[in-house]
Amino acid sequence: MTEPLQFNLQEDDLPTAWYNLLPDLPFAPLPPLHPGTKQPIGPADLAPLFPESLIMQEVSTERWIDIPGPVLDIYRLWRPSPLYRARRLEQALQTPAHIYFKYEGTSPAGSHKPNTAVAQAYYNKEAGIRRLTTETGAGQWGSALSMACQFFGLDCLVFMVRASFEQKPYRRIFIETMGAEVRPSPSPTTGAGKRILDETPDSTGSLGIAISEAVEVAATNEDTSYSLGSVLNHVLLHQTVVGLEAKKQMEMAGEQPDFVIGCVGGGSNYAGLSYPFMADKVAGTLDARFIATEPAACPTLTRGEYAYDFGDTGEMTPLVPMYTLGHTFVPAPVHAGGLRYHGDAPSLSALVKHGLMEARAYTQNQAFEAGVQFARTQGIIPGPEPTHAIRAAIDEAIVAREAGEKKVILIGLSGHGHFDMGAYDDYLHGRLPEVEYREEDVVAGLAHLPGVPIPD
Repeated sequence: MTEPLQFNLQEDDLPTAWYNLLPDLPFAPLPPLHPGTKQPIGPADLAPLFPESLIMQEVSTERWIDIPGPVLDIYRLWRPSPLYRARRLEQALQTPAHIYFKYEGTSPAGSHKPNTAVAQAYYNKEAGIRRLTTETGAGQWGSALSMACQFFGLDCLVFMVRASFEQKPYRRIFIETMGAEVRPSPSPTTGAGKRILDETPDSTGSLGIAISEAVEVAATNEDTSYSLGSVLNHVLLHQTVVGLEAKKQMEMAGEQPDFVIGCVGGGSNYAGLSYPFMADKVAGTLDARFIATEPAACPTLTRGEYAYDFGDTGEMTPLVPMYTLGHTFVPAPVHAGGLRYHGDAPSLSALVKHGLMEARAYTQNQAFEAGVQFARTQGIIPGPEPTHAIRAAIDEAIVAREAGEKKVILIGLSGHGHFDMGAYDDYLHGRLPEVEYREEDVVAGLAHLPGVPIPD
């Protein structure tokens, strides 16, 4: 009998509630701090940026948050998303490991990002907001939010990191086709952008800079809210539909993962896949290793410091406890633009700090080598970001081969690479530099940490 390669849920299997990991953590989360007073913030401090409904989700201690009907209706355009067994990759590697990948590239925007973009647009529309402003790195988040804003009749302003603005014109065109305005960041249209351009006129930008610009616009316009594509609790919460579906699909396959692997920029993709499984690990019912992968050019989890830091370069956002390279750190302009962020989600950072997750960094040539092998065996060209996860999965499959052990590996394939062919062109023709971080840049970035101690 032929083993199945696809594990597809029915529309009625779509999760109707998001899962909140925070109540199940075996340690107490640290609070965010006010950027000025350095004291713990309350919901009122977030009101200039977010509607009350999202603020309540941000601080919620409830394990389950119901998904509103209008959000579910839009989710059904592409959810539930498929889980595949990567049999052809397994055969190419000659490994006894079973490799599965949860594929989020089936969404209209081509990635996992609409899972939270649709939710955030809905709650802002309900609150009477007219416009959302945001940042985007590789353009996947900007694509998702511009689409979601169209669905709910909101205007959208996207500050796109200049390196990606220039590298990925089709992402920009997608965002504009959906009706949003796109500005390369740093831009001369905000105070934060002007300051950066005065200091570094040829700046390639960073997510931290783009966040500063987007936050500034939201904070100075009453009809505008800020929308974030990663890092914060409510964003990671919305993404757990990915992992909740994957758990059901792994049950259909009759297996439990020994490895849960994903890529991390801010953390929303990997948290969305891994947190429902992490609940089982914390409860003692799943013995699995959780591997967060990142680019060697922006090695927050592997080379950063666990400290309170600003989420943006302009020091306008709250201080959060996370692994960080410093809010002034500007990564090299690697093609995995969605992973070029100086910090990581506080909850995910804490899981790494407490030893429940491990982290690995790869150069872009190592990652693209894995992405090409995956494409040639499975027929799907992955985005530059999840090639890092694929790299780790291949490495573990080879370890399993050498040990003669069957292991079950689950990958989060967060999006396709159809708008990233320029990056593959560079790799295939030897034009892709390794572009690892420079130690002096990390030292300089960490020197600008605010110095707020983290309690033992």
